[in-house]
Amino acid sequence: MNILVCISHVPDTTSKINFTDDNTKFDTNGVQFVINPNDEFGLTRAMWFKEKQGAQVTVVNVGGPETEPTLRKALAIGADSAIRVNTPAKDGYQVAKELAKVVKDGGYDLVIAGRESIDYNGAMVPGMLAALTDSNFVTNCISLEIDTSTSSVTAMREIDGGKETVSTSLPLVIGGQKGLVEESDLRIPNMRGIMMARKKPLNVVEPTDASTETESVKFEKPVPKGDVTLVDADNLDELINLLHNEAKAI
Repeated sequence: MNILVCISHVPDTTSKINFTDDNTKFDTNGVQFVINPNDEFGLTRAMWFKEKQGAQVTVVNVGGPETEPTLRKALAIGADSAIRVNTPAKDGYQVAKELAKVVKDGGYDLVIAGRESIDYNGAMVPGMLAALTDSNFVTNCISLEIDTSTSSVTAMREIDGGKETVSTSLPLVIGGQKGLVEESDLRIPNMRGIMMARKKPLNVVEPTDASTETESVKFEKPVPKGDVTLVDADNLDELINLLHNEAKAI
């Protein structure tokens, strides 16, 4: 089985976020970047398929040279090879088009993507990628089992109010998330993995002429929360007055 894992290069959630050029561009200075958490769950599941079923695992990212440390980390975790599409990720459609070219050229049976990235939270790429490659699609995926002898797939996904088990087949694109593996199963690269990652192939491919369909005009930070007003537990009248006249909650 040939697996492609899509890796987003995203800011660590502990990083302080700022914008430049009149709030039109994201300021990367001092920002620590990591593997998108939803993608990391998918990568860990791909490692299980590699170890238990002999799958070949490739990771891919659409981005500039600055994303290569993130791809190297994925290689250190255990991926066999990496591909970087040499163009900035501008919007979901453009990224999906670039990934579709990689999927078609590589003949992948299974594409594992995160259901969304934690930076822009668009949740569009996996679905568009499935459509562009004429593959089956399961999003919000929290369980994945594959019978390689028949190419049959059993997957479970989260739905409103519960979970749904579905049967499908390869080729398949999934949008994975927390639950696809347990957090305790996530892997930290060890020294041997880091040393081996340096020798694994990281191929840079040139982009297609994929156009963008959206454009970020301006960024805004959330409005800072106001001061907290403490009310004595015995002063119910004052609490009601504040909720009615200031908070307009009642």
